[in-house]
Amino acid sequence: MDRWQAMRIFAKVAEMESFADTARHMHMSAPAVTRAVAALEDLIGARLFVRTTRSVKMTEAGTRYFEDCRRILADIAEAEAAAGGSYATPTGTLAITASALFGQMYVLPIVTEFLNTFPTMHARTLFIDRPVNIVEEGVDVAVRIGHLRDSGFSAIKVGTVRHVICGSPSYFESHGVPTTPADLKNHRIAASTSAWASPEWRFANDQRVMIDPILQCNTNEAVITAARAGWGLTRVLHYQIGPALIAGELQIVLSDYEEPPMPIHILHPQGRHAPAKVRAFVDMAAAHLRENRLLN
Repeated sequence: MDRWQAMRIFAKVAEMESFADTARHMHMSAPAVTRAVAALEDLIGARLFVRTTRSVKMTEAGTRYFEDCRRILADIAEAEAAAGGSYATPTGTLAITASALFGQMYVLPIVTEFLNTFPTMHARTLFIDRPVNIVEEGVDVAVRIGHLRDSGFSAIKVGTVRHVICGSPSYFESHGVPTTPADLKNHRIAASTSAWASPEWRFANDQRVMIDPILQCNTNEAVITAARAGWGLTRVLHYQIGPALIAGELQIVLSDYEEPPMPIHILHPQGRHAPAKVRAFVDMAAAHLRENRLLN
């Protein structure tokens, strides 16, 4: 029995929870898949699956063995890739994730430049405002805003973002400029329900203000549009209004009362064994994000 091949078959059955689907996926006969798993069980001396007419589930021993198999198979694939040169030259498809607006505004231009620099590469982006499991969703690189939990991934800090209060010059001319957080109660507020579900806005030194937004929108883009039009004030992450700040369409107020900024990190799970495509993109992204004055 080819143990490496048997481990590959077992891992695929575990992922697909089906002997028949595994057989089709690996272009094998169903009996061949069954024999390979049975031989592996005989070799190990433990049942790896509980099989019924409707389902295939791993046993406790199978679950432990599956984790070891994935690690061993990944090490083998890494060794083969290194020998074949893919760790020297970017190849294949790169998957990148970031929050929706940050990804569109700041990460996508880096991705397109990366593809121009390495024309044989492909890229897949997942710009979405929800936590993404990097390993389970097959992501190579993530750009994350906020303080990180200990994940064991490689993390490179590339900038910071601030929570800011902003409005248009025309609004301030008509309604005045708030000088303390308490003054917000005297102003029209547009709030994004997607980013600020709580009516409590927090500031430095644990100051808190309960706001009563007259306008609530489900996207940050909408409240920014309202603020640019001179309707009222809103609170967003400062990178989201970068173009409007540069154009003079919005101004930040109460900056002396802001909470400490949140860090921006680039994450990837491979560490020092990362393939060339990951290393090249991380280097390019880190350089561009660190040079962006709106993120520092």
